[in-house]
Amino acid sequence: MRIWYQSFVDEENGADYWRHLRAHMAAMADPGTEIVVHGITPYDNYAHPIVEYRCGREVICNAVRAEREGYDAFVVGHFQDAGLYEARTVVDIPVVGLGEATMLQALSLGQRIGIVTINTRFIPWFHHQLRKYGLTDRIVGVDAMQFEPGQILAAFDDAAKLAEVVRLFEDQARPLVERGIEVLIPGGGIPMLLFSAIMGHRVGEATVINGIPIVLKQAEVAVKLRRLTGLGVSRTGEYAKAPPEIIAEFMENPKGL
Repeated sequence: MRIWYQSFVDEENGADYWRHLRAHMAAMADPGTEIVVHGITPYDNYAHPIVEYRCGREVICNAVRAEREGYDAFVVGHFQDAGLYEARTVVDIPVVGLGEATMLQALSLGQRIGIVTINTRFIPWFHHQLRKYGLTDRIVGVDAMQFEPGQILAAFDDAAKLAEVVRLFEDQARPLVERGIEVLIPGGGIPMLLFSAIMGHRVGEATVINGIPIVLKQAEVAVKLRRLTGLGVSRTGEYAKAPPEIIAEFMENPKGL
């Protein structure tokens, strides 16, 4: 199967990240799974809802392109999941999001979940996600380090900077653990990948979860279930599919003007 992995970083500005990401997913993928990483330009380099909105529009367009090009699944490889719900309304291939997939998996690992993201400006967005996903009773703590998305990329292949990110993450996570958080989610694909080399990563007794292999495996399973049973999203409500002419209009107007 072929999976389109939509990064919110482009290769020019995140070459080290992409190199590590490709290697990490290749090691986790089933035999016969091909994962193709695609970026967004300008990339998501500032933590703000308007940037998420811009990138989300690219996600929707690229999901359509992925289906037209014969991909079997589309992964939104960005924890904020911008464009996730809308992408499901325009294609029939499975669309899975890093944030949603990670949160749902975390629910099976503990009763009280916490998120530590890379910038405080992402916190309101995460609370919006939690309300949308119906998880406010289980994901009960959200805190943040203080990086812009582009800054944290510098920690790849730099042991000192990586150690600093790990320390800052644990400093923010420790008060959550003291309040009873059982599972910790690094709020972003970049910190998840940075921490992936830490086998059995914990803060105190709380598990730290890496969502990248989770979203990859969910995509593979979704493809297999679709082939075996025809399972797909419901078209009666949130994911009612847009008519072909509306999708064409959206695709023909890339800047939303």
